[in-house]
Amino acid sequence: MSMPPLGRHRAPSIAALVSAALLLTLAACGSATDDGGSAADPAAETRTVEADNGRVEVPTDPQRVVTIGNTTLPFIDLGGEPVGVTEVGASELSLIPEEQKAAFEAATNLGSSGDQIDLEKLAGLKPDLILAQFPAGEFEQVEKRLESIAPTVFWGLDVEWKAFADGLAEAGNVTDGLGEQKAAFEEQVAEMKQKYSGMIKNTRFVHVDRWDSSDPGTFSISDFGCVEIAMDDLGLDFPRAAEGDDPLGWTSLPFEQISSLAEYDVITYPVDVDGHPAEAFAPVVATNTWKALPTVNSGRALGLFCPGNNSYGPVLRYLDSLDRALASLPAKE
Repeated sequence: MSMPPLGRHRAPSIAALVSAALLLTLAACGSATDDGGSAADPAAETRTVEADNGRVEVPTDPQRVVTIGNTTLPFIDLGGEPVGVTEVGASELSLIPEEQKAAFEAATNLGSSGDQIDLEKLAGLKPDLILAQFPAGEFEQVEKRLESIAPTVFWGLDVEWKAFADGLAEAGNVTDGLGEQKAAFEEQVAEMKQKYSGMIKNTRFVHVDRWDSSDPGTFSISDFGCVEIAMDDLGLDFPRAAEGDDPLGWTSLPFEQISSLAEYDVITYPVDVDGHPAEAFAPVVATNTWKALPTVNSGRALGLFCPGNNSYGPVLRYLDSLDRALASLPAKE
């Protein structure tokens, strides 16, 4: 092939150069990535999060999230809509708002718990992210199989609830919901600390509880659950176990020791959404010893509603209940 004379070359126009550059840019943006996705496809973009199972590469904007174990209700509380879930007890579902219950019921039921999950059904959902919290020993049994289906982010049961909410929101890309809830929580805590500053300094509280699994004729002085919010965030003076010791709530006390609660200024105990003593706790308030307590007779035994303490939505509802209860306290004589 003969080359054209140099003198006959023409410089390309500016418009031609711009058009060529634009075509190259568009071609690069639409090119396939190594994993078969499109570089412009948000689902193909990833980021790294950290959890109890290490550093995990997850989709930047996951579209098909499966929640296993204790991640389900907190993820829904943050505004997430899982495509698959494990079972949640009817008593827990009865405590959440209707729209959250609808989001749960719209998802595919994958099994009763993390170690009983239907892996074939899970794979059929084609999830792009799995969020899980259940006992670590059970997770180890299914870890590899879960990770072969989709990126899996796992937390053990001992993770602090605020850190859990942060990690769940980051991994599931529901940080907008988290930001709104955090702001509401911080505002309410600040208001209550100011409103009840004198009470916080001068009042001795005790939280008593009882569970379905408790032995007949027993109760506990509890230092875990929602009472942790009252202690750690508001600064209310509740008894708690010494560092390194088992929680106080693990020790069952006979009904005969109910009279010892008289040494406290205020008693708190669990109630249901309608304000009635929680079913498991009802035998305590039915005892003559409880009824004879000066604290009870003076209106200083407060029923508190705690729908949960592993995400901000339920904690905010607990703070509302605590605020109303504290506001109802009669002045000390």
